[in-house]
Amino acid sequence: MPAVLGAAWALLAAAFLALLLLHRAQARRHGGGTDIASAFLQDLIRYGKTKRGGGQQAAWLRRLQVPKRWFTHFYVVSILWNGFLLMRLFQAEFLGASLPPWIQIFHSAFGRELQNQNTDSERFSALLVLLLLWLHSFQRLAECLYTSVFSNGVIHIVQYCFGLGYYVAVGSTVLCQVPTNVRKGKELSVQIFWYHVIGIVMYIWASLHQHRCLVILANLRKSKSGKVLSLSHSIPFGDWFERVSCPHYFAELLIYISMAITFGFHNVTWWFVVMYVFFNQTLAAVLCHEFYQEKFTSYPKHRKAFIPFIF
Repeated sequence: MPAVLGAAWALLAAAFLALLLLHRAQARRHGGGTDIASAFLQDLIRYGKTKRGGGQQAAWLRRLQVPKRWFTHFYVVSILWNGFLLMRLFQAEFLGASLPPWIQIFHSAFGRELQNQNTDSERFSALLVLLLLWLHSFQRLAECLYTSVFSNGVIHIVQYCFGLGYYVAVGSTVLCQVPTNVRKGKELSVQIFWYHVIGIVMYIWASLHQHRCLVILANLRKSKSGKVLSLSHSIPFGDWFERVSCPHYFAELLIYISMAITFGFHNVTWWFVVMYVFFNQTLAAVLCHEFYQEKFTSYPKHRKAFIPFIF
């Protein structure tokens, strides 16, 4: 059963890879497509500034949109759900408390079986990753509330519902990386290994750059005093924007890679999560890169879409 989680994340990654390839094929063939199927696909994968058509969209498509600022809800759900999982797992591992019966059933069904003697390290790694995930959600919520300046952009209702479910699923996946049937009354012994240190340092580094890039985007719409002057789009400069169009997406990928490192490199399920994040963020970055290139004739030609110097 533990393999089911990895297969599910691999399937999601494959789905976003397919969407990316389909989008590229449509763009090469006839500029994105004009038939109903193509229009629906483009409407489904685009959000915010990359949406096309605006008020000229069919009425049935407009009814499937919600404000992009509702991104904030994703992080509220993540803080509540993953904070709850973190608290209960901490109590179970350090204070001898029992997990709720429904969590025990879920964990027994999808959790990792005992495979080696280094179970304390694996359990502590999972706790650290769940903590990093919770901190990341807290940072993103704060940025949505106090840093970002949202325009009147929209997202598809399917994207919105998927985003809500995503943070429940990813936190639950971390919980299931804790080896099952290993406690037997024994308290967790904290063992900090080199990969924990590297993972946390990389997480902090990527998070700082992500925040800086979001501040740069927000400042394009603000005066020096912090007053919002415009909701229009401009070319961002500074920090990683000098190399890629979407450095905040690249930083997101690095954050999830840092969690894979914190797991000790060998957690296959989490690498499938990283693969999903890679293709998901690649699709979003390609759409943003195309938007910048179409809107600004003076857009820097040396910038890549997502990964510096590569793609």
